Formats: sequence, structure tokens, C-alpha cells
Amino acid sequence: MEDIKKLVHIFGEKVIAISTSLGEMTILLFQILSWISRGVIDPRNTIQQMTEIGVRSFPVIGLTSIFTGMVLALQTAASSSSIFNEPLYIGTIVGYSLVKELGPVLTAIVVSGRVGAAIAAELGTMKVTEQLDALYTLGTNPVRYLAVPRFLACMLTVPILTILANVIGIVGGLLITVYQYHVPSSVYLNDIFDYMKTDSLFHGLIKSFFFAGIIVIVSCFKGFNCEGGAEGVGKATTSAVMISMVSILISDYFLSAILVAFDIG
Repeated sequence: MEDIKKLVHIFGEKVIAISTSLGEMTILLFQILSWISRGVIDPRNTIQQMTEIGVRSFPVIGLTSIFTGMVLALQTAASSSSIFNEPLYIGTIVGYSLVKELGPVLTAIVVSGRVGAAIAAELGTMKVTEQLDALYTLGTNPVRYLAVPRFLACMLTVPILTILANVIGIVGGLLITVYQYHVPSSVYLNDIFDYMKTDSLFHGLIKSFFFAGIIVIVSCFKGFNCEGGAEGVGKATTSAVMISMVSILISDYFLSAILVAFDIG
């Protein structure tokens, strides 16, 4: 009986802690949106963050996308060849897989690992070295000065990175289709454009906006609430990446279900 009570107690504490964190993240989101709605935006800082998030993430995302497209084409061609004795619908499978699922999810995972960790570490270091308190003393709100530019940069660059990832992945699939399976590029491209609808592109882009919001809110929250010196910064960084990645994968299912229910993609 005592063991059950302890188990219930531990479970209850976890539920309360998660609920409290979700509530504080929601408050942080509303604070950011409140500053943006008032037009309090630092264009120079925002552009600097866009460069940091977009340009420096692009090489990793490009490399990930092209090999993902190549693997998809290889697997699709091999499977269809074993069933139909010829490679069929490679472009359709590669296009749908990348545009609706793999492009947005892989881009978000890479951004959360690189950018989310950097945001949490930077803000966490400022918190433990009392630089955030210094900003308050100088009359500067850390949410306005630090979180708003990162939020805007993430919301603007992640969808653009997703589109680039889709294009690069499709090119990767094209290379395998043409040079390994000797299927004309026109067949591959016709498979994509004949079957894919504009809604499919919106399906992936809508998800990328939500993923960007998850990454920046979780990372800023972990950074602003970091405690315990250098060790605390490390824990906040690891926690931000882990929570972002898990949240992206879980929310992907529910977002897909909602978008399919509304016949978007």
C-alpha cells in the first residue's frame, strides 16, 4: 500500500510539474505575441537571428534532405521492381513523403538540435551569470529584447528551410531515379506534378510553422528558467532539445490528423 501511495505521489508531482511548465510556456508565448502586436520589434537583431538560424542551418538540412530523397527513391524503386518488375511511381512516393512529412519533420529536428540548443545555452548562460537581471535593472525586458527576435526569426526561416529541404530531397531522388534506374527525368517529374496537389505543400508548411513555434518557445523557456551554474546550462540545453524533438514528433500526428480532417493535403 505504501508503495502505491509513493507511486501515485511521484506521478502526481510529475503531472503538476508538466502542467506548470506548459502554463508558463503559454504565458511566455502570449508575452512574445503581445510585444509583436505592439510593434516592438528590433529589425537588426531579428535579421541577425535569421542569419544564425537559416543560413547556418542550411548546409546540415541540405545534406540530410538530399540523402533522404536518395534513400526514398532507392527503396521505392527496389520495392516496385520486385513487385511489378519495373520501377514505378518513384516521383510520387518521394514527393509526397518529403513535402507532407519528412521535409517538415527532418527540418524541425535539425533546427531543434542546432538552433534550439544554442538558444537554450545562450539564454541559460545569461540567466546564471545574472545578465538577465542586469537587463531588468536597465529597464529592458528580456522577453522583448531576447525572445521576440528569436521567435520571429524561427517562424520566418523554418518554413523557408522546409521548402528548400523539399526541393533538395526531390533532386536527390531524381539523381537516383535517372542515373541508377535509368528512368527519364520527365517521368519522375510527371509523377510528382500529375498526382501532387497544392494542398500537399500547404500541409507541410502549416506543420513547419507549428514546429518552429515549439522549438523557440521550449528553448527560450528552458533558457530563461535555467539554474545551477554551468551544470544547469548543460541540463537546460539537453532538456530543450529533448522536449522539442519529442513534442515535434507527437504534435506531427495530431496536426496531420487535424489537417486531413479538414481535407488539407
